[in-house]
Amino acid sequence: MTTRPSAAHPPVLIKLLAHDLRWQLVSALARSDRRAQELVALLGQPANLISYHLHRLRQASLVRFRPSSADGRAQYYSLNLAHMQALFAQAGQALHPALGAAAAGSAAGAPAGVGADAAPESRTTAPPQPLARVLFLCTHNSARSQMAEGLLRHLSHGQVEAFSAGNAPGQVHPLAIEVMAERGINISDQSSKHLAQYQGQRFDYVITVCDLARESCPIFPGHPEQIHWSFPDPSAVPGVAARRRAFQQIAAELTTRINFLLVRIRRQPGQSPTAR
Repeated sequence: MTTRPSAAHPPVLIKLLAHDLRWQLVSALARSDRRAQELVALLGQPANLISYHLHRLRQASLVRFRPSSADGRAQYYSLNLAHMQALFAQAGQALHPALGAAAAGSAAGAPAGVGADAAPESRTTAPPQPLARVLFLCTHNSARSQMAEGLLRHLSHGQVEAFSAGNAPGQVHPLAIEVMAERGINISDQSSKHLAQYQGQRFDYVITVCDLARESCPIFPGHPEQIHWSFPDPSAVPGVAARRRAFQQIAAELTTRINFLLVRIRRQPGQSPTAR
């Protein structure tokens, strides 16, 4: 007896990503947020073609965009990692139930094995070498970069060295401290630092979390991977309640991004500049 396939057509995600240029766009945005003109230069394709396929990806909510805080005429495109993960799970489920379960991951919004409650690796008698050194940069080093530093240190169980700085440092925002405390992470002992404090040091990843900081990001030795995550400044949101929600949203989005970053770090130990 012949068994008919359970689905007559492939899921929308599979059809979208089967196109070479859309796959290249998604691959580029998986590493860093980018402006449209940067994608044009990177992929060597006409601007109108890049714009068309970005629009197709946005229609499926795979890609998001927001105006640059540094130049309002430009827009930063980013990959909606959590939504893409959910769609991959659905696509796997459509093919075979076991594939859907494997793709779903062990924690909501996090890749399998890197959720906030994932157990740390077993301890050895000698302190293990850090898997990587990561520096987060934003203008005032008061909110986004401070939360990112605390989250990475917490989610990696100290296996990754996390730092943050700014080119015009101020003070750690009280709401950053409060929102992190809601997640069981204490950043009250962190302080704002000038990026000059870290110049000359080697990092594996330098991640800018505000558009202004990206425009003035210095060159670090050892050729670290430079990544941009385009987040709006939550401290600039008017209204007490709305400002708190903005901080909570940034914390949630940072958690997703950092969990995905940890997968990359753990899958390529020994390949980073500081490990060589």
